[in-house]
Amino acid sequence: MSIVPIAQNPLVSKYNLQGPRYTSYPTALEFTEKFNRQAFLNAINTGKCRELSLYIHIPFCHKLCYYCGCNKIVTKHKHKAEQYLIFLKREIHQQAKLFSDRKVCQIHLGGGTPTFLNDQQLDELTSYLRQQFNVSDQVEMGIEIDPREMTVARIAHLHNIGFNRLSIGVQDVNEAVQEAINRQQSTEHVAALVEAAKNHGFASVNLDLIYGLPHQNSDTMEQTITAVQAMDPDRISLFSYAHMPQRFASQRKIKDNWLPTAEQKLQLMEQAMTAFTDNGYQAIGMDHFAKPDDELSVAQKAGQLHRNFQGYTTLGDSDLLGLGVSAISAVGRSLAQNHKDLNDYYHAIDEHEHALARGLTLTAEDELRSDVIRQLMCNFSLNKKQIEDKYKIIFDEHFSDDLQSLNALKVDGLLIEDKEQLQVCDIGRLFVRNICMSFDQYIKPQLANNRYSSIV
Repeated sequence: MSIVPIAQNPLVSKYNLQGPRYTSYPTALEFTEKFNRQAFLNAINTGKCRELSLYIHIPFCHKLCYYCGCNKIVTKHKHKAEQYLIFLKREIHQQAKLFSDRKVCQIHLGGGTPTFLNDQQLDELTSYLRQQFNVSDQVEMGIEIDPREMTVARIAHLHNIGFNRLSIGVQDVNEAVQEAINRQQSTEHVAALVEAAKNHGFASVNLDLIYGLPHQNSDTMEQTITAVQAMDPDRISLFSYAHMPQRFASQRKIKDNWLPTAEQKLQLMEQAMTAFTDNGYQAIGMDHFAKPDDELSVAQKAGQLHRNFQGYTTLGDSDLLGLGVSAISAVGRSLAQNHKDLNDYYHAIDEHEHALARGLTLTAEDELRSDVIRQLMCNFSLNKKQIEDKYKIIFDEHFSDDLQSLNALKVDGLLIEDKEQLQVCDIGRLFVRNICMSFDQYIKPQLANNRYSSIV
């Protein structure tokens, strides 16, 4: 990807709209309580017998980060994790019965902060997953960690119980930025954790960064870039801070005048993207970077990259089973979410031995449009003939209205279209969500209700 200077470009103000991140299509805003347990069972039984990925949500955090919009519970009470594990194991036991013929190829613990669990609890949970599911000997096991609550010794324990991928929340290394978001942490300690992970043979270490945070400027971004490049991670995630204080109460502690403007925010993104690609990383999708020999880079070059609720992945042919409060599953032709409130989650398991709250069954049209959006989001190109052969349509006729809505983006140089393909231009990659919105049948009502964050 060639990074082009765009911070002063008038396209920024024109296309800095609200829009979904498309971790799924349809998005979670379309889920409905009409989708029930029987619909989920039908999705399992009528779907292909594919490999299975597991996502386990651990909602607890030791301390509140003001920027965070995740489903989380901030507490110092460790006994809450014990109670949660009791209910989580009951859910695992029931759900595993439904997938006894599946091989688990991937396990990911997210949150919240999964390392809120102590070593014994993590050992107990991972052992129970192996007991209940048919877990591959080559399973990818990833975990998100908060460096403030992580020691070098715990890195070794994580590796000993099977984890081979780490994602570490860095966000920003500048002290003023950290104080404003209530996340003070030592850069030296983060570097020590990365080094320990490499020494213990972790297959991949990812560092999470956020641009658009309070008090960020080109100098603080340079400070973060320099520190991250010195750590030499396998992957880097560069997320846009979505300031939505009307939805997330903790963000009200961040004053609007502390935040960079949309133009300044884009400059920060451009600065980081340029630095990482100049340093040899491959730009993956919207907001990820990986070394050229990383499997994500290889998959993108081959046009085989996928995207789901866990981010970019090479395991697009597997079903995803979400376990724990608020977790989302993508199984067969269905999307399903557990109860978001912890007490509701507990009550549902007591009453029904499962925690399904809402979801939807994908129509044939949903599957088609999901495929189109995924290819644009992941690979920045789409082969019309492949879509036609797969779904038995004439692309230009089927999407005639949608293609009309792309005219302005083509005129502005974000996209090239011909008879054979859609190709996102380099500058268009920064606005790929705008492009995908043209193929979204559900978007207008949600935009009217201000349900999405800004794209820039």
